[in-house]
Amino acid sequence: MTRSKNPTQVVSEPAISSDKQQAPLSEPSISHAWRALRHRNFQLFFAGQSISLIGTWMTRLATTWLVYRLTHSALLLGIVTFAGQIISFVLGPFAGVWVERLNRRKLLIWTQAAAAIQSLGMAALTLAHVITLWEIIALAALQGLINAFDMPARQSFLIQMVEDRNDLGNAIAINSSMVNGARLIGPAIAGLLIGAFGEGWCFLIDGFSYFAVIASLLMMRIKLLDVRRTASGMLEQMREGWDYVRTFRPVRTILLLFSLLCLMGYPFAVLLPVFAVQVLHGGAATLGWLAGASGIGALISALSLALRKSIVGLTRMLQIAAAMLGAALILFGLSRTLWVSLVLMAFVGFGLMQSAAVSNTIVQSLVPEDKRARVMSYYTMAFFGAAPFGSLLAGALAHRLGAPNTLIFTGAFCLLGSLWFTLELPKIRAVMRPIYREMGLLPVSDIN
Repeated sequence: MTRSKNPTQVVSEPAISSDKQQAPLSEPSISHAWRALRHRNFQLFFAGQSISLIGTWMTRLATTWLVYRLTHSALLLGIVTFAGQIISFVLGPFAGVWVERLNRRKLLIWTQAAAAIQSLGMAALTLAHVITLWEIIALAALQGLINAFDMPARQSFLIQMVEDRNDLGNAIAINSSMVNGARLIGPAIAGLLIGAFGEGWCFLIDGFSYFAVIASLLMMRIKLLDVRRTASGMLEQMREGWDYVRTFRPVRTILLLFSLLCLMGYPFAVLLPVFAVQVLHGGAATLGWLAGASGIGALISALSLALRKSIVGLTRMLQIAAAMLGAALILFGLSRTLWVSLVLMAFVGFGLMQSAAVSNTIVQSLVPEDKRARVMSYYTMAFFGAAPFGSLLAGALAHRLGAPNTLIFTGAFCLLGSLWFTLELPKIRAVMRPIYREMGLLPVSDIN
């Protein structure tokens, strides 16, 4: 790698908002809850991503059902999920550094194109009735490789699309609403398609849906600004990013809690086929209802965040979300009635989405721009690192203890995480308060 003689170099990069408060755009027709959509680039992203995410959720449910249909093994369900996420975890720090050095819009176009090829390959093998477990694992690993670069690029590109940093929290909430609207629609469609035609059609629709995102990215008009970048090597930049995450208490605490929730909370989805068939005595349609109920809760969570007028109260919401997730998982493990399980799944979805979106918002509001992609790569690692080990753990525990007892066990850990975060709250608020005042993001003298 060639290094500049100067300690910093100037690179043309898409527009990035400063830490100072910007003047609002003059579009009074946009309501407060959807104010981030006044930015044209975010409008395009919203339209393209809304289509693509429906296909993504169809593929997630179809993959889970395909693996269970081929193997009837909770352990192998965990192994497939592990294979799809462990690569993202391993490559996370390297990907964060690379994302900061590349044009993020172009990188996202390439990752979306690669994901389309992966889904179409999955469709071809499934529709030809020749797909095997090893091919599913290999294609899941390929998707993990793509996500290692796509996730930090997407998270750090979000603030470039909305331009005004004051709209960042609303953009994250709208993005979460979009994800969970698709999470509600996608599994419902997938359940019907799987029952009528099989899993392959879900993968095929997903593959073509990526072209909507690619089109939206190509249509964006991004301003070019001069952004100062360090010319230090990759390992040095990785160390700087790690030192920031390790020593800055609010980011460190939030990422630790999020990692725990991903490890113990998110893997519930791996066991849903077992609950649908063995506990609730249903089939693919029951699985779709369970996934859809979780999506309803997550959508309500995202909409509630979109209606917020400020970041005040987000740390408190994170505390509540973790406790809600833990309690709902425990009760879901105890339930043997479909309608009760559906209600509990809604609370699980709410807790998961609230914790993910709130963690994202707080971290992005605190992190300086020159470390944004690197820090968000650790956010990505918190999910793609903890979740695969959690899926493997959930599959192994379900194989030995049964799926219901497994969720009771993991839910208890989520409750303990909420208790630990409660004890940490006074310390992280003391650090966050002056930072938010200086950035002009907090008009009051307190953070809850």
